[in-house]
Parts: sequence; structure tokens; C-alpha cells
Amino acid sequence: MQEKVRALVVTGFGINCEEEMAAAYRLAGAEADIVHLSAIFTQRVSIHDYQILNFPGGFSFGDDLGSARVLANKFKFKQMTSGKRFIDEIERFLNKGRFIMGVCNGFQALVKMGLLPNVGGNFEQEVTLTGNDSGQFEDRWVSCAVQARNASPFLKGISNIDLPVRHGEGKLLIRDEAVQQAIIEKNLNVLTYADEQGRPTSEYPFNPNGSQLNCAGLIDGSGQVFGLMPHPEAYLSLYNHPDWGRLKLTDAPADETGQGLKVFVNIVQHIKES
Repeated sequence: MQEKVRALVVTGFGINCEEEMAAAYRLAGAEADIVHLSAIFTQRVSIHDYQILNFPGGFSFGDDLGSARVLANKFKFKQMTSGKRFIDEIERFLNKGRFIMGVCNGFQALVKMGLLPNVGGNFEQEVTLTGNDSGQFEDRWVSCAVQARNASPFLKGISNIDLPVRHGEGKLLIRDEAVQQAIIEKNLNVLTYADEQGRPTSEYPFNPNGSQLNCAGLIDGSGQVFGLMPHPEAYLSLYNHPDWGRLKLTDAPADETGQGLKVFVNIVQHIKES
């Protein structure tokens, strides 16, 4: 009998989307545990007992010093009970072929601790997520296009997806031309904001923040680390969508699941098969 996939969803310090993310994994057929980061840092719970590590959205440390900056520093420099840094445990986790996903505030933490896009392979910060061009918090639904040539098991079989955004600092800025070129050449810009025709766009409000490369989500070169600003865990049912009535009548979906659930089904199925 095949064992269930186990997903670890971290919480604490202002993270507030952990319940929705855990629910997504359970609906996708996995076991999901919500664990406070303190229990991980003191090694009462080990990330190595899981196949996928998840950093949900929220307002870690109140975003007082920039979105997820304090959280990212904690991940990168925190010394655990064993004396090892948490980032070293994450590196070992990835070397085992396991997966990491960060959404919104979790995505901000992944880029600031150097896990994404990590084109240099040394966990140095190469991009950032900063204030939206609109100068305001964007809380609404957007459409996203998936890069056809990508190595992400999270996005298998998805070409376009509607998801909600809820962020004030979602604008991706890339450190320099070399990093940008590497992102393009390695197809790491896997999710872009799209217009009504499903084409990547920099036009507001379709692109809610003005990200370079119209980026809504990145992977690393291995495809094991995935981060995105929109919230797939907030679209688990068709009825989460603000326009569900029209969708049900015109698109005739085969079932009543939301598009966001597909992201979680994809990764759970990939882990089972591998």
C-alpha cells in the first residue's frame, strides 16, 4: 500500500493562510500538518519527515521592515537546537529531491532568502518583491498565463488560471541584466499576469503591481521550489470565484473544484509517482 504524501505547512509570526493551504493538500489527497516555526527551529518537528514544505501567505512580523524581510533572515540565519542553520536543513531537504512552495508572503520570503530564482546556485538574493506601482494594497482577482516550457510539476496541464491577489508589495524587481537573462533562458518565469485574451501583460489592472517580466511566479532551476504572489489555496471550489455563475453556465466545468486546487493535485500526484 502506497504511503500518503505528507505536506508540512508552517505557521507563526504573522502567517495567516495556513488553514486554507492545509485544506488544499487534504483535498488533493495528502496528509497536511500545520506546525509553528518554533517547533521546527527547536527540532521537535523535522521537515525531513515530509515531502513538501510550504510557506503560506500572511503579514509576517507585520511587514514592518519590508515584506518578509525579517522572516527570510530568520530562515537564513536562525541557528537550530542542533547548531545548524535552518537554511542548511532546507538545502539538505532539496538535495533529497523534495519540494517547497511559497505563496504571497511565503514567496517574498523565498526570494529574500535566496531560494528563488537562485540562478547562481548559492542562495544569494537575486530578485526582490517590493511596493506595487499603484501605491496601494491590491485585493482582487487576476488572470495568469503559464509558461508553456517550464519544469514545474506544480503547473502541469495548466495554461491559464484565475486566482486572487492580496498584496501591497508584489512587484518583482530583478537585480541585474545577467539574472534577468538567466531567468528567461532557463524558463524560470513560469507564471505571468495576463490580459483578457490570456496574453502576458504589463498593463494595469491586469498586472496588479508592475512586476518585471510581468512575473506572478518563479521556480528555481530544479523545478523543486515554486513561489507565486496569487493565492491558489483561495480557489479550491468553483464557488470561490466571483464570476462562478457565468463560468458554470458558459464553461461547463466537469466538476465544481476551483482551478487553484489543480496546483496541489499536481504536486501530490507527482510525488506519488516519483
